[in-house]
Amino acid sequence: MCTNYRPTSRELLDDYFGASAPAKEFREEAYPGYQAPIIRLAQDDGETIKRKECIAATFGLIPIWSKDGKNYRHTYNARTETVFDKPSYRNAWRKRQFCIVPMDRFYEPNYASGKPMRWRIERQDQKPFGVAAIYDYWKGPKGAWITSFSLLTVNADAHPIMGQFHPTNDEKRSIVVIAPDAYDDWLLATTDEAISFFAPVPTEEFISAPAPK
Repeated sequence: MCTNYRPTSRELLDDYFGASAPAKEFREEAYPGYQAPIIRLAQDDGETIKRKECIAATFGLIPIWSKDGKNYRHTYNARTETVFDKPSYRNAWRKRQFCIVPMDRFYEPNYASGKPMRWRIERQDQKPFGVAAIYDYWKGPKGAWITSFSLLTVNADAHPIMGQFHPTNDEKRSIVVIAPDAYDDWLLATTDEAISFFAPVPTEEFISAPAPK
């Protein structure tokens, strides 16, 4: 699972993802409940060729039926094996509310020493990358609509990089990285087509190393 990552800087969003940053500053690292940028298809675009837009959203999907909006504490990652019927995610999935989360790196705990040590996972060339996610809307108590998102994850028990993290007996999970030339394909995918994107971090492109705070 991924609970902590570094969002791509505002200055690089357009260059790498084809969407200008929203008029909002983001924290250097994102945790559940924080605002962070996501890339999605523009919602007010009547053009045949859809354009991408970047908006601010809460890390941790708040389902439309939530009573207090605190679900983000448990919904920051969605398992691809159950995303289609899990109550928290199925509305976003069925409506194909797919998005891309721009990252520079993400962090996981390595227990090789017996105690959790923070490690970073990033591209070898240190370029930004996009992660598959779903988003949904929730109407807050004051009537304002909040957009929130969850990162999609796959099993990674045998993965050379992602298999290093979390306690020994825990299942290993990996986020889903979308290739840059497939961003539009992911955003436009049907639910059946989306399944073809579900794969762990590509080992030939990514590296990991200790990153203590």
